[in-house]
Parts: sequence; C-alpha cells; structure tokens
Amino acid sequence: MEVFNNWEMVLEVLILWGVFYTIYLLLKETAAEQVLKGIIIIGIVVMLTRGLNFVIINWLLTRLLAISVLAFLIIFQPEIRRGLARIGRFGIFSGEREILSEISKAAISLSKKKIGALIAIQREIGLRRYVESGVNVDAIVTGELINTIFSRNSPLHDGGIIVSEHRVEAAACLFPLTQNPRIPKTMGTRHRAALGLSEETDALIVIVSEETGVISLAKGGRITEIVEYKNLIPLLERAYVPRARKQSFPAVLKRLIAKRKMASKEGI
Repeated sequence: MEVFNNWEMVLEVLILWGVFYTIYLLLKETAAEQVLKGIIIIGIVVMLTRGLNFVIINWLLTRLLAISVLAFLIIFQPEIRRGLARIGRFGIFSGEREILSEISKAAISLSKKKIGALIAIQREIGLRRYVESGVNVDAIVTGELINTIFSRNSPLHDGGIIVSEHRVEAAACLFPLTQNPRIPKTMGTRHRAALGLSEETDALIVIVSEETGVISLAKGGRITEIVEYKNLIPLLERAYVPRARKQSFPAVLKRLIAKRKMASKEGI
C-alpha cells in the first residue's frame, strides 16, 4: 500500500512539473517570463518554510504568493491568451486561414498598385533576431494594416514585416540576402532578402515586386511566381502547413520544445 502511495506522489509531481514546464515554454521570451520565474521561486520558498516549520514566514509568503498569482493573471492577460491559443490549435488551421486570407488580400491590392512588399510568416523556427531589427508593431493582421505599412509615404515601407502568432509583430525588419551564386544578377534586393530568409529559416515569405507587381512566394530557398491571383490563397495554405500534419497537443508541445532548443543554440 505504501508503494502505491509513493507512485501516486511521483505521478502527481511529474504531472505538475509537466504543467509548469509547458506554461513556461508558452510564456518564454515574453514580459511574463521573469514574473513567472519569481512566482515559482516564491512557491518553492513557501514549501521550504512549511517543511522547516517557519510559521510566520510561511504565513506571509503564502499570502504574497496568492496575490502574485492574481496580479500575474490580470496584468499578463495578452501573453496568457496567446499561450492558450497555441494549446488550442487542433486541425490544420484555427485562425491561420483567416490570417492568410488577409495577407493575400493585401498582396493582391499592393500588386495592382505596383507597390513593393515583403511579408514573412513565421512557421516552426522563431524569427526573434529579425523582429529585433525592425520596429515593434504587435497588431492584429489585417489587409488594411499591411497596405498602410507598405504605402509609399509610410516610414515603415522599407524592409519586411513579420507575422507571428496571428499578429504583425514588427515592420521595417532587415532580412539576410541570399548568397546563392546561381541567383540571376537581375533579381532585386527584396527577392534576394526573401530567398535569404527562406534559406535560414522555414518561414513563408510573400513578395510583391515594385517594378512588375508580380506576387511571389519564397520557401526553402526557392521562389515561385503566382500567375493568377485566385491561386494565391490555396498556395499559401499548402505551403504554410503540410497536409499530413495534425495539430495535436503533443505535437504542438514537441515542436515548441524543439524551437526552444534551436533558439538557445543560436543564442536568440
């Protein structure tokens, strides 16, 4: 019977560790990360003081912990909401189709006006280093916003925008130029930057040529021109998420851990 109780305790600890670690992964690289660490430290100290029978200190820290958790939930609602959105991704898309539709609408509008644009859509590999090179936007993705950013009179016209977690994270971002010697010399800087980013990450990049108005997609070091506007959304959807992939919670968690490991190796 004692062995069974021990196994129950071990299982409970593992479940709690998994829950806390998942929350940490979801909130990492946000303003809430450091606060969450502080709350965890207070929780550990509370358990230690309880074990050492420090009644007064334990009483004070227990109430501080309760206030801290409540304040955390109130202050960091946006970060928590985005984290929960990641967990809730089941099926091929859960909002991505709407985002891709807005990007397509903006690209077609810019194409007709022959206004250049560079739109990077984050997939599995984080684009934090490129976000930091631009101007923070943190706004909902809409066709109107993208058109405004790339309008010729906008100070954010040069560079690219980065779309991540259903939001436009930053604008006027600098992307690495491709070093592929086989690329034609006639290819413009915007297309070279799209190729360079697609070579270093798995991002999907939409390019609108300022000279011709032609829309292209860059992915995996290759560029595909979109001949007809009606093909843009289907191509974006196929390129964004492979048909065979299912967005189950274990798969999402596995990819999150893989991304964090890759980001730590790159020093992001």
